[in-house]
Amino acid sequence: MKVDFANINDLEQVALLFDQYRQFYKQESNLTESRKFIEQRLVAQDSVIFLAKDENQIALGFTQLYPLFNSITCKRSLILYDLFVATNYRRQGVAQQLMKSAKDYALKTGVDRMELSTAKTNASAQKLYESLGWKIDPEFHYYVLELP
Repeated sequence: MKVDFANINDLEQVALLFDQYRQFYKQESNLTESRKFIEQRLVAQDSVIFLAKDENQIALGFTQLYPLFNSITCKRSLILYDLFVATNYRRQGVAQQLMKSAKDYALKTGVDRMELSTAKTNASAQKLYESLGWKIDPEFHYYVLELP
């Protein structure tokens, strides 16, 4: 398995995984919308996408990071917003490798922290994050304001 930055040549594979990721979070499958969204991210370079592939160049999973700024520390931070491994490739270390690549990238680019959130029911993801040293923030509540 190899994890590398996704580029426009990986669009179809990332879009397919992204569509499956959205379905995991109870969204209707919409490959056209998924492809358009990922293409916009790749072209604008406003996110960082890591893609895991096997030796036959089959996409196994991806993670997507978005840059943020930390007003308290006056430094950059990252939100790890998406992490998804195709069903057939789970429990084979793919997610760990994607998370390692994300952390290595964060260290290399000098961000001061990474953040993520996951569904309270996603126990397997929580177990993974905690095994990699991630901690639940005891100080802040996470709020959402849905806009029309």
